[in-house]
Amino acid sequence: MSRPVLQVIAGSTRPGRKGIAVAQWVARQAEAHGGFDVELVDLADAGLPVLDEPDHPRLGQYTKDHTKAWSATISRADAFVFVFPEYNHSIPGGLKNAIDFLFHEWADKAAGLVSYGGVSAGTRSAAALKPVLGALRVVPVVEAATIPFFTQFIDDDGVFTGNAELETGAGAMLDEIARLTAKLRGPRD
Repeated sequence: MSRPVLQVIAGSTRPGRKGIAVAQWVARQAEAHGGFDVELVDLADAGLPVLDEPDHPRLGQYTKDHTKAWSATISRADAFVFVFPEYNHSIPGGLKNAIDFLFHEWADKAAGLVSYGGVSAGTRSAAALKPVLGALRVVPVVEAATIPFFTQFIDDDGVFTGNAELETGAGAMLDEIARLTAKLRGPRD
């Protein structure tokens, strides 16, 4: 069996965002972990409009090319790490919209959550995302990387470098995603 595909999903689409640097760091951590084939999925590149499919995603009867492409992307994954900020005590609208476009493609896959922000480190956003994922049968792992005052870790070249505590948290999260993916992947195959 090939290594599972882990998609690191950059959940902010805002112009001028700094979170893409966090997502790139997570992707580097996942590659160094060695348990996955890693894909960085940037929602800003997905080009999804506000949900515009006429039928409920549960039916899988997509009519738009952007939805079909998004479905193909997410279908490749065996697991996810969502990397996202906190907007008004919740997840960014673009991330929620991207999740809502699909249904079956998300199911029975493990997910890690990497939230970032100021003093709260995006924890309220993570709390808002968990029931959304649960409704789609995505299994969030308990281990997470929450990053307070995240811009302190971004250098003048826009590169995020986590400290030892963040690396330990990311490693524990990736270990748990790998463990859970091995259990969830079998029934899907």
